[in-house]
Amino acid sequence: MGARDEFILDSYSATVTQVAHTASAAVAHIKVRKPAQRGNAVAHGSGSGFLFTPDGFTITNAHVVEGANELRAAFADGTESVARLVGIDASTDIAVLRIESHPSAFLPLGSSAALQPGQLAVAVGNPLGFDFTVTAGIVSALGRSLPSRGGRMIEDVIQTDVALNPGNSGGPLLDSAARVIGVNTAVIPSAQGLSFAVAIDTARWVAGELMRHGTVRRGKLGVQCAAVALPRRWVRENEWPAATGVRVVEVATGSAAARDGLRSGDILIGCDGVPLAQLSDLLKRLAGEGYGKPLLLKLLRPVAGTLTPFYLTVTPGG
Repeated sequence: MGARDEFILDSYSATVTQVAHTASAAVAHIKVRKPAQRGNAVAHGSGSGFLFTPDGFTITNAHVVEGANELRAAFADGTESVARLVGIDASTDIAVLRIESHPSAFLPLGSSAALQPGQLAVAVGNPLGFDFTVTAGIVSALGRSLPSRGGRMIEDVIQTDVALNPGNSGGPLLDSAARVIGVNTAVIPSAQGLSFAVAIDTARWVAGELMRHGTVRRGKLGVQCAAVALPRRWVRENEWPAATGVRVVEVATGSAAARDGLRSGDILIGCDGVPLAQLSDLLKRLAGEGYGKPLLLKLLRPVAGTLTPFYLTVTPGG
């Protein structure tokens, strides 16, 4: 190994070490107790979570805490406390807890909008009961979709090659500045180097809804979508403020989208006068205060090989 290789390795090691040191104080080992069923003993489980506010609000996975009648959170400094469930959203596998006694540390939420494949990603969690384990890798792909336990597709999912195991669920995926860019949620057991995290732009918004309302109300379009780069020439000629849009991959038969004329291949670029740069932008328009309201969509539709702008009003289903 040459001197340059040693320098690169040292820089990489120093970055991961610093991220781990910064994050570990705010990462919680979530201990779960669930009621006994059909005469069985009380069920115990565990996962990970992380403080994201100074007053004890904590993000974890919905599947970690679902059905629990007792939750506790333990931290690296020895602090252990009761945790209260604030809200749960099975559709994105995100839940928010409030922890009574906790360290002063908390993790800043970054942005997943500007992530690039190949970017460093670091996970801190509690795999298989081994407290506060650090693994590192890269962002492998963006804009993935995963089925949730609630039956919906979790959109805008980050794929990484970071090693995850049961117990990592709910822990933070971090960038090189120790900012949270995702919430680790799933692995594919039969594959190697395939791990997934809910993008933090989605998780941040869902957490806000849960903290305000205890739930997330959603309208349904009935489409599967993926983020896509807009043609540079079109962006330049139209002075469009976003370089990406949301491409409709599939339209469900009988859905609101099918009823109102949305088609597979359409690229959604605006909603009610606001640019749609990524899927989380659209999801926000469908939920919360926008629940059930008609949407005026601006889209680019392939017509005779040319992307042609259209406006379409779609009323989401309940």
